[in-house]
Amino acid sequence: MNRVPFAPGVFTWPAEEPQLIGGRCGSCAAVAFPVAPSCPRCGATEIAEHRLPRRGRLWTWTTQSFLPKEPYAGGETPETFRPYGVGVVELGDEVRVEGRLTVADPEQLEIGMEMEVVAVPFRTDGGVDGEVDSEVMVFAFAPIASGKSDSREGV
Repeated sequence: MNRVPFAPGVFTWPAEEPQLIGGRCGSCAAVAFPVAPSCPRCGATEIAEHRLPRRGRLWTWTTQSFLPKEPYAGGETPETFRPYGVGVVELGDEVRVEGRLTVADPEQLEIGMEMEVVAVPFRTDGGVDGEVDSEVMVFAFAPIASGKSDSREGV
């Protein structure tokens, strides 16, 4: 099956170690995600593509317990929907990014735990005659084994 990213220029995929693609302001050095035509801090338009760190710390999270509206539902129905985690991950000291988590179980999530960017299937798109043509991939954040921190320092 053909695999495609959900949008161009958002993350490096296909890649064994995908990275999010942000923008760095040439005037004030602010980093933002996703890339925007102007800086959210100073308004300058000299924005350069900037690959964000793959790893960061879970800053906050929640569980999406109800089926969102399309296109966010990804073609799911109330019968097939399963709750999923949504979190904000601080990538280095550069930027905080909201995204899906690969885990929704509160027992497996802790603020401050180490996370990394991964690519996961979101939905399938139909081809000719309604047959599945491609799998749409999105970025998500996955806990890193033994990534729980013993302190809240740096969070």
